[in-house]
Amino acid sequence: MNQNLLIWDLWLPLVINFCLSIFVYCMTVRLIPKLTDKFLKANLFGIDVNKKSRNKVPEAFGVVVGCIYLLALFFFIPVPFGRTFISDDNFPHHEFVELIAAMLSICCMLLLGFADDVLDLAWRYKLLFPSVASLPILMVYFVNFNSTIIMVPLPARAWLGAASVNLGMFYYLYMLLTTVFCTNAINILAGVNGLEAGQALVIACSVTVFNFIELAGPLYKTHQFSLYLMLPFIAATAALLKHNWYPSKVFVGDTFCYFAGMTFAAVGILGHFSKTMMLFFVPQIFNFVYSVPQLFHFVPCPRHRMPRLNKAGLLEASRFQVSTQNMPFLSRFILKVFSLFGLIDRQDESKMAQVNNMTLINLILIWCGPMREDKLTMALLLVQVSCSCIAFMIRYPLASYFYDVPVM
Repeated sequence: MNQNLLIWDLWLPLVINFCLSIFVYCMTVRLIPKLTDKFLKANLFGIDVNKKSRNKVPEAFGVVVGCIYLLALFFFIPVPFGRTFISDDNFPHHEFVELIAAMLSICCMLLLGFADDVLDLAWRYKLLFPSVASLPILMVYFVNFNSTIIMVPLPARAWLGAASVNLGMFYYLYMLLTTVFCTNAINILAGVNGLEAGQALVIACSVTVFNFIELAGPLYKTHQFSLYLMLPFIAATAALLKHNWYPSKVFVGDTFCYFAGMTFAAVGILGHFSKTMMLFFVPQIFNFVYSVPQLFHFVPCPRHRMPRLNKAGLLEASRFQVSTQNMPFLSRFILKVFSLFGLIDRQDESKMAQVNNMTLINLILIWCGPMREDKLTMALLLVQVSCSCIAFMIRYPLASYFYDVPVM
C-alpha cells in the first residue's frame, strides 16, 4: 500500500478518534455530577445496601454514558470516509453500513436497557431484547461477509476428516447467542461498587491491545473498525468508573451492562474475531456456568445475590436456605459436586442448610474471607486482568499447537 494512503486510511482516522475520545472522557466526567439531582428528582435511584448510611444513589447512569458515546460516533462518521469525497475512489459502502449497523444495535440496546431500569422488566425480556437488537449486525454480516466456516483443531481433524466445517445457520445462532451472553454476562457479575464499569474497562482495553497487534495483519481494516468503537468506549467507561468507584456516587444500572455488552458483541462479530472476544470473557463465562443452578432454579435463587455487610463493616458471602429433608435429587447432586470442588460453603443447621449464593463475587469471599468493598472490587478486577493475560497466551503462543494459522 502507498505510504501516504496508509497514513490517511489507517492512522489519521485513529488519531482523530483518539482525540475525540479524550473529549468524550472530559465531557462525561463533568456531566455526570451535574445530572445526579435530576435523576433523584425523577426517582431514578437505588439504595446501596452494602453501606451503613443507606443513602439514595442516582441509578441508570449508563444512559448518560451511552448517549455521549453515540454522539461522539455520530460526529466521527464522516472521518473514515472523508477521502472518498475529495478523490475518485469508490465509496466503501460495506464499511459504512457496518458502522451504522453497529451504532443502531448499540442504540437499540441502550434504549431497551434504560426501559429495564425504569420498568424493572422480567428476565425473559432480558433474553429477547438482545436477540432483536442484534438483527442489524447479523444482517450486515450476512450481506458483507457471510462466512460460516470454522477451522477444526488439529487433534480433531482425524475424526472429522476435514480441516474446516461449514456450520451454516448454526454459526448465526452462535453469533445470536453471543450477543445475548455479552449483554447479560456483565449484568450477572455485578453488585459491588465499580465492578460493572471496571470489568467492562478491562475487557475493552484487552480488545484494544489485540486490535493494535492485528493492525499489522491482512485484516487490518476489521481491527481498525473495532478501534473506532473501542477507543470512545474506553474513555466513556473510564469517566463512569471515576464516579462509580467506592464509595459510589452513581450506579451504572442495567442500561450500562446492556450497552457495554452490545458494543463488545458488535466489534466481535463485525470485526470477525467473535471467538477471540470470548477469551476475554472467561470470568463472565465461569460466573454464568457457576450461577446456572440458581439461574435455572435447580437450587433456591433469591432476587439479590450480592454480598452482605457484616457487623465489622466488611463484605461477606450472602447465603440462601435449602431444606435438607425435601431436597430434590438434582439439587442434592449439584451441591455435593460443588462442595467436592470447594465451590460452595455449606453449613448444615437441623433440617436446613445455609449455602453461599453461587456467584464469582461470593466465591472470592468464601476463599479469601470477608473484605472491604473496594478491596473486593480490586480482587475481582485482578482476576479479569489475569484472565486477559491468559487469553493472549491462548490466542498467540498456544494457538499454533491446535491450528495451522492463528484463529480469529
